[in-house]
Amino acid sequence: MLRSQTKLFALGKRQLCRSMSKSCDLTLVEVDDKTGIATLTMNKPPVNSCNLEMMRALKDSMKQIEGNKSRGIILTSSNNKVFSSGLDLNELRNPEQERLVAFWKELQEMWLTLYLSNLPTAAAINGHALAVGCVMASACEYRVMLPGFTIGIHATKFGYVVPPFIVNSYLSVLPRPVVERALLQGKIFSTDEAQQINLIDEVANSKEEALSKCASFIGSFAEANPVARALTKRQLRAEFARTLLDEPEAELKESLEYITSPLFQDSLDAYLAKLKSKNKK
Repeated sequence: MLRSQTKLFALGKRQLCRSMSKSCDLTLVEVDDKTGIATLTMNKPPVNSCNLEMMRALKDSMKQIEGNKSRGIILTSSNNKVFSSGLDLNELRNPEQERLVAFWKELQEMWLTLYLSNLPTAAAINGHALAVGCVMASACEYRVMLPGFTIGIHATKFGYVVPPFIVNSYLSVLPRPVVERALLQGKIFSTDEAQQINLIDEVANSKEEALSKCASFIGSFAEANPVARALTKRQLRAEFARTLLDEPEAELKESLEYITSPLFQDSLDAYLAKLKSKNKK
C-alpha cells in the first residue's frame, strides 16, 4: 500500500479459488487507521455478479469488519464500469436443489447483515448497479453515484417476482408509489433520475470523490454513541426486515418454489436467449 497507516485484507477466498492459479479474492477490505473506516470492494470479474461464493464473501467480510471495530463500511467496486450486475442468473437456471437452497439463504443473510449492520454504511457507486447491485446500494444508509451509469431492479423483465425483503429494501428509501411503478416496470434509472427521486443522495465526478463523500457521511456520526446508534438503527429498520427476521424459512420456501417452476424457467431461458442474441450484434 502507498500509506503505512492503511491495512489491506484479502477476504472471501472460497471454493472458486481452488480452480484458479492466480489470486481470486472476491472481496477486498481496506481499513484506514486514521478514520477507522473500512472500504469493502467487490472484486469478482467481470461484472461482480453475485453467485453463492460472492455473497458468502460479502457477508463474511462485513462481519469481519464489524468484529474489527471499524467505524463504518463503504461498499464499492474494483470495476470502474460496473458496481454489480446483480445475481448470477446461472445460479437460477435449472438449479441443483441443494446449491439453490444454500444460494438463497446466503442472499437472505447477506442482505440482513448489510441492512442491519451496527455500523454506518455507505455505497460509492462507481458503475452500473443493477438488480441485487441496486438492492445492496439501497440497503446502505447513504449512496453516492458517478454520472453516466444506471441503477435499478429489473427483475420483472426476466420473469422474476420480486421477493418481499427486496421490495422492503426499496420501500425504506423511496415512496411507495415510486417503488410500485419502478418494480412493475422493471425501471432502470440514470444517475440524474436516481438523484431526482432520492434513490441516491449525491453525485460525484470520480470514485475518489465518491469515497470521500461517503467517508464524510460516516464521519458525521463521530459524536453519536455507537451502541445507541446501532440499536436505534435496528429499531428503525426492523419493520422492513421483519419478513426475514421472523419467517426466513417461509420466504425461502416461496422463493424456491417459484424459481424452480416452469413459468420462471421458461421466462429466464427466453431472457437469456434474448441477451445472447443482442450480444452477437
